Amino acid sequence: MNLTIHKSRSRNRGIVILLAAALTISSCSKEFLQPDPLSIYLPNETFNTESGLLSAMAICDRHLKGYWATDHNEMLTLGTEYIFSELMVASNTDKRSMMADVANMLTPTSDNSSLQNLDRSNSMWYLWEETYKGISYANTIIKYVDQVQTLSEQDKNAYKGRAYFHRAFRYMALVFEYGDVPLVTTIIDVPKQNYRSTKRDAILQMITKDMEFAVQWVPDQKNMNLIGMINKGACRMLLAKCYLALGEYQKAKEQTDILIDQSGYALMTESFGTFNDGGEAQTWPITRNVIWDMHRPENKLIPANREVIMGMPNRGADAESFVKMLTMRILYPFVFDTRIQTTDGKQALLNIKRNSGDYNAKYDYMRAFGRGIATFRPTSFQSKGVWAVNGKQDEGDLRHSAKVGNWVRMEDYKVNNKASKDFGKPVTLKDPETGKLLCSDSIRRWYDVPHYKFFLDDPVSEANISGSDGSRGATNGSVADWYLYRLAEAYLLRAEAKYYINPADGTIKDDLNAVRQRAKCTELYQGTVNIGDIMNERARELYWEEWRNVELKRVSLCLARSSKPDEWGNVYNLDNFDKQSGTDATGGSYWYQRIVHYSLYNKGIIHVNATGLSDIKYTMDKKNMYWPIPNVAITSNIKGQLKQNYGYDGYNPATPVWDKWEDAVADEATAD
Repeated sequence: MNLTIHKSRSRNRGIVILLAAALTISSCSKEFLQPDPLSIYLPNETFNTESGLLSAMAICDRHLKGYWATDHNEMLTLGTEYIFSELMVASNTDKRSMMADVANMLTPTSDNSSLQNLDRSNSMWYLWEETYKGISYANTIIKYVDQVQTLSEQDKNAYKGRAYFHRAFRYMALVFEYGDVPLVTTIIDVPKQNYRSTKRDAILQMITKDMEFAVQWVPDQKNMNLIGMINKGACRMLLAKCYLALGEYQKAKEQTDILIDQSGYALMTESFGTFNDGGEAQTWPITRNVIWDMHRPENKLIPANREVIMGMPNRGADAESFVKMLTMRILYPFVFDTRIQTTDGKQALLNIKRNSGDYNAKYDYMRAFGRGIATFRPTSFQSKGVWAVNGKQDEGDLRHSAKVGNWVRMEDYKVNNKASKDFGKPVTLKDPETGKLLCSDSIRRWYDVPHYKFFLDDPVSEANISGSDGSRGATNGSVADWYLYRLAEAYLLRAEAKYYINPADGTIKDDLNAVRQRAKCTELYQGTVNIGDIMNERARELYWEEWRNVELKRVSLCLARSSKPDEWGNVYNLDNFDKQSGTDATGGSYWYQRIVHYSLYNKGIIHVNATGLSDIKYTMDKKNMYWPIPNVAITSNIKGQLKQNYGYDGYNPATPVWDKWEDAVADEATAD
C-alpha cells in the first residue's frame, strides 16, 4: 500500500528528547531536525476525516516495513539486531569503526559518532530515533480518531486497535533493546523536557492491555479489502508475546492455540505460487521446493499462501514507490576481488559482464548470488552448528540444502577465471598441496548464505543489458514483499509457552516437529526438549524475519521470571539477570550465555589481513544486555532525568522512574 499524504502548515511541535516533530513524515533522514513547515500536518484539519486517518495509517505501515527495507547501499537496519545475538557479527573489515569490540565501543555518547551513521556497521541510533517516530505516528491516530464523526464506534475501535499494534510493536522492541525508556502516549503541543523513564514491566503491562483491545476490535484479514494493514492475526501474535513477557504463559498458549487451530491459517507443505528459477539457472539451478517458493516475494502475500499472518507489501509495478532491500549486496560474501585466489595465484572469481566476450552463463556468480560486500556475516553456529539435531547434521532439511539450491556454500563457487589452471574447479580456502591460505580475509569473504531468504529479483537491472550495471544483471537485491508474522512462529511461541508451564510436557516437541516436517527434516525431536531447542528452531526458521536480539532478551526475561532452566541447567534471578557486567564465560543473562557459547564474541583476537584493520577483537559485555540510553536524549531532557542503564557512564540506581504506566501517562499532561 502506497498512499500520498498532503502537507500543510501546523503549530504542532515535537518532543525534545525524541528529536522529532511529532507529525513529520517527509523522510527518514536527519532533515527532520530542521523541519520545513510544509512537511508538518495541521492535525485538526487533516485528521477529522477517514481519508486523513487512512493516510496516517499508511505512514505507520510503511514505517514498520522500514526496519527490514533500508534505503542505504551499505546497511540493512535489521542487521544490528543480529550482531547483538549469537547468529551474526559485523564484517565490513575495511572500516576501523566496525562494531566488533562492543564491550568497549558501546557508550552513551556513541550516538554522536559512529552510531548515527548508517554507513558504519550498525543502526542503533536509527532504532532509537525511528522507533519513537513510529510511536508518534501511532499516537496521532489514537488522539484524533474519535473526532471523525463519520465513523462508527466499531470502525473507530478498529483504527485504535491498529494504532495500538504499531505502538506496542515498537515499545516491545524498545524495552528489550533499551530497558526502561520514556513512555510517550500522546501528541503534545509544546516541547516536553521533564520526562522520566518508565519501568520495562510497566510498559509491557500497558501494551498488553492495548493488544487485548486490538484483538477484540481489529478484523481478520479475510474481512479486509487491503493487504498490508494490521489484522487480527498480527494482533494476536503480538499479544501472545506480551503475555509471555509478563509471565502469563497459559494466556499466551491460548492465543497461539487460536492462531493454529481456529483462524484458518495452515503451514505450507507443498510448492505453490510462481516458480522463480533464480538469478542464473545455468550457474545455480533451483530444484523447486516449498521452502524456496514460500520465500519468494511474489508468493508471500498471495491468497494461496495460507501461512502468512501478516505481510508487508514492498513490490509492484511502480518500483520507485517502494524501498529496495539490498540483501544480495549487504549479506553475501565479498568475493569479487583479488583476496580470493587460485592455487596458481590468480583472482579466482571475476566480475564478468553479460556483454563481454568472456561471459559464460555457467559461471555467472554475480547474477546468481549477487555482488556482496558483507556488512554482516553469519557465525559458524548459524551456518553449521545450529543445524545439528540429535547430534547429527540434518541432511534433509530444505532450509539448509545446497542440493536443491536453497543454501550456498563457498565451495559451490567455481573458479571462473579462464587464465587459471583451476578454471571450473571449486574455490578453496587453502591450497590442498601447500596449505597456503588462499583467502586473506575469511571474515568478510568466506561464509555460507541462506540463499532462499536473501535472493531477490531486480527485473529492471536484469533487463538493462546494455548499461554498466545492467550488464551485470540483478546483483544487489530489489523491492520485495516481506513477512512480519507467519504461522510457523505461532507453533514456536506455543512450544515456548508450554515450556514455561511444564518443561516435561511431551507435546512441546510436536510443535517443533510440525515446523521441521514441513522442511522435510530427517531428524525430529524425541522425548522432552529444552529452551535451547526452541531457540535453535527459531534461528533456523525465522532467520532475518524475527528481531533476534529482542526475542533473545524477551526469552531471557521469561526464563528469569519463570525460574525454568536453560539448556545448560542455568537458572536466572529476576533481580539481577540484567544487571551484571564482565566478559567472562559465567553469569549474565540467557542472551549473554547464548552469545558466549555460540558466537565469535569473547574468543580473543582474530588476525585478518584486510584494508584498514589488521586485528579484530569481537567482545560483548553482560551489561550490553541493554543498550545505553543515548546521551543526546538525556541532555535534551533538561528539566527531568532519564535513567541510564546499568554499567554505563551516568548510571544511578536512585534515578526516579515511573513504576506504573498510568502515572507516566498522567505526567504527560503536566507542563515543564
